[in-house]
Amino acid sequence: MLLSADDLQAIWLTLRLAGIVTAILLVIGTPVAWWLAQTRSRWKGPISAVVALPLVLPPSVLGFYLLLALGPSGWIGQLTQSLGIGLLPFTFWGLVVASVFYSFPFMVQPVQNAFEALGERPLEVAATLRASPLDTFFTVALPLALPGFLTAGILTFAHTVGEFGVVLMIGGNIPEITRVVSVQIYDHVEAMEYADAHRLAAVMLIFSFLVLLALYVWQHRGQRRT
Repeated sequence: MLLSADDLQAIWLTLRLAGIVTAILLVIGTPVAWWLAQTRSRWKGPISAVVALPLVLPPSVLGFYLLLALGPSGWIGQLTQSLGIGLLPFTFWGLVVASVFYSFPFMVQPVQNAFEALGERPLEVAATLRASPLDTFFTVALPLALPGFLTAGILTFAHTVGEFGVVLMIGGNIPEITRVVSVQIYDHVEAMEYADAHRLAAVMLIFSFLVLLALYVWQHRGQRRT
């Protein structure tokens, strides 16, 4: 067999994590991207910097502060305990929360760029036809920004699949619960199981290449149509 049962379990857990995170960020990131694209507030700069922070912040630093926030003394940890949810560190949903923070800019920035590329003209035309701001957003802005959403979804999914530092800090290494592909590869290397590490790493290498290839092909076709 090419991959072991543990490898397949890690792949399934990783794909499930990436899918859930991408769906959550589509809901959360879209209004943030819309606000950043439309606002002239003086807070745009600081908020844009906060959104982009995971791009430059070491994953271990982000993971450390998330671990404190999600822990028993953190404000998120106290909230989840008061709601009867319990603590999130070293659980699958803890990985989801950490990944949402870590992948946030990969969703927001492409969608924001797509909204900004629309310009004012389509929105002004919708306003002259007496469309409400909500109607304008759903019937004009969203359809025209669809390529940006596809780009953001692909990047967010792929970035979540490749996470290591944050998920290791928040989730640890629990089989079938928090052991994602990147951690599984690390385990193989630590155990000097280089053949197993090669096979799993090759699968991820091919996956990453195909994701990027699909993204570039899509963008190229979009540019040609434009």
